Amino acid sequence: MTKDDREFLFQLLKTPSPTGFEMPGQRVWADHLKPHATEVACDAYGSTWAKLAGKSDRTVMLAAHADEIGYMIKVIQPDGFLRLERIGGSDVATARGRRLTFFGDKGEVTGIIGNTAIHLRRDNGGDEKAPYIQDLWVDVGASNAKEVADLGLRVGHPGVYPDGHEEIQNRRLIGRALDNRIGGFIIAQVLKRIAKEKKKPEFTLLCMNTVQEEIGGYGAMMATYRHNPELCVCLDVTHATDTPGIDTAKHGATKLGQGPALTHGTSNHPLVVKRLIQVGEKAKIPLQHEASSRTTGTDTDKIFPIREGVPSALVSLPLRCMHSVVETVHLDDVDHVIELLTGLVLSLSAKDGFHQAL
Repeated sequence: MTKDDREFLFQLLKTPSPTGFEMPGQRVWADHLKPHATEVACDAYGSTWAKLAGKSDRTVMLAAHADEIGYMIKVIQPDGFLRLERIGGSDVATARGRRLTFFGDKGEVTGIIGNTAIHLRRDNGGDEKAPYIQDLWVDVGASNAKEVADLGLRVGHPGVYPDGHEEIQNRRLIGRALDNRIGGFIIAQVLKRIAKEKKKPEFTLLCMNTVQEEIGGYGAMMATYRHNPELCVCLDVTHATDTPGIDTAKHGATKLGQGPALTHGTSNHPLVVKRLIQVGEKAKIPLQHEASSRTTGTDTDKIFPIREGVPSALVSLPLRCMHSVVETVHLDDVDHVIELLTGLVLSLSAKDGFHQAL
C-alpha cells in the first residue's frame, strides 16, 4: 500500500456517510478515482461509479456499498435531551456511554449517549438486558428544546460514532464503518491497477459504490437497472467466526487472515463463482467458502434479478465485531481480495459468456 493509498483509505473511513446521507464519503471516493477512470458520476440518490473503458462495451461491474450504520434524531424533549432512531443495524447493546457526532444545519454537534451510573441502576448486580432504542437518551449540552434548535439540530438529523481507525499488531485494521467502506477502497484499488496495465481489459470495468445497502439494497437496484452489466461481483464483509462465543455449527467457519470468502448458492451464479475459483487457484490466493440457502443479506440479492438477470457472485472480506466501533479486518485479506478481483477482470475474454446452457 502506497502512502497515497493509505491516506485515501483513512480519509474514506473517517468521512461520515450514514445511510441516506452518503455524499460526503462518495465525494472522497470520486475525487480519488477521477485521475484514473474514463468516467466518474453518480445517480439521483448518490450511488457513484467509476468506469474504465475496455476493448468492448461488455461490462463487468464490481459493487461495494458506501453507507454506514448510525442514528437519527427522533424526538427533542422539552428538557433538551434527544431520543434516537436507528439508521440500519446499529447495535444498541453497545451504545450507552458513547459519543455521537450529529450533522446539523450549523455543522457538527457532539453529544453523548447517556449511561446511568452502575451505582444507581435498579438492576445492579442482576441480569441486565440490552436497552431498547427508545431507552437511549442523548445529552448535547442543552437545557431545553430552544437551546437544541440554537445548535442547528432538528428531528431527522443523522449522527455517527466519531471513533477513529488504527492499524494495530499483526496487520489488523480496526475502527467503525469498515462495513463496507473498505469495499469501496478495494474496488478503487482494482480500477487503479487495471488502469496502469499496458493493454485495455477486454470488458469495460464499472466500479459501483452503492447507497442504502444497510436498509435494503436500494442503491444497487437503481444502479444495476441503469447500467445493465453483463456480470457482477459484489464485494462486502462477512462474519469472521473465529472469536470466542460463536457457534460455527450455526454461523459457519470463516477465519480472519485466511483469505476472501466465496459464497455458493442462491444469487451466486455457478459460472461466475467457478471463474473466481480458477483465478484464485492460478494466483495462489487462499479462498474460503460460505453457503447461502436463501439469501446472502447483501447487495448481491438485489443485483442478480434486475431485468433479465445479471450473473453475479459475492466475494466477502472476513470481519470481526461487525456493526461496532472496533470492526477488525486483516490487511492480508484486503490484499488478496484486490488480487482476486483484479485477476477476474483481466481474465475475461471476448469468448466468455456466463449463461447456463441446456
